[in-house]
Amino acid sequence: MANNTNRIVVPEARKALNQMKTEIANELGLTNYDNIDKGTLTSRQNGYVGGYMTKKLVESAQRQMSGK
Repeated sequence: MANNTNRIVVPEARKALNQMKTEIANELGLTNYDNIDKGTLTSRQNGYVGGYMTKKLVESAQRQMSGK
């Protein structure tokens, strides 16, 4: 059994994170991302979604930290 370390630290953020994931997938041309089997996507496609989410979250944190 795999140990899943991808836990949401703030459960109240789950809805916002899922919405962000869907928006980013749409921007990348992956329509209907919520309802597709992620196993049919390439590693690159799934990686792009996660990578762009991380990039946007880091940018957001940097803006908050700088007071902008």
